Amino acid sequence: MIQRIQSLWLLLAALFNALLFFIPLYQFNFPNQVYSPWMVERVSSFIPLFIVAAVIVVLPLISIFFFKNRKRQSSMVWISFISILTFLSIVLMRVSNLKNGTPQPGNFQYSFPGILVVIIAAIFLVLALRGIRHDEKLVKSMDRLR
Repeated sequence: MIQRIQSLWLLLAALFNALLFFIPLYQFNFPNQVYSPWMVERVSSFIPLFIVAAVIVVLPLISIFFFKNRKRQSSMVWISFISILTFLSIVLMRVSNLKNGTPQPGNFQYSFPGILVVIIAAIFLVLALRGIRHDEKLVKSMDRLR
């Protein structure tokens, strides 16, 4: 299972995505209120965000076990990458709704580790795709020699 480098990249991507459940994504407050503390938004506080986060954790783990079927593994990594982009777009949509809220606009701050974790996981997925392509080229060159 961990014979190829892409398995390691996929495992690291899944571990970094799993960190999303433990660190905050952003902080916000409403300055027009009398007492307005900074509140923290986590993945678990918004159901669609929670579902997409669970998908981006599980898909790289599942794709590790498709090491014999490189096309399926590559397609699952692409789906995981698209899920990461979906996750980022949902976070940006939530922040823009919070920033331009109809009852009262709020102040917000991105949590640097929260967004950085997702970007690092996307880089690991790109490295895994590169490893899958390298294995595919190696297999094709070996078939040519036969």
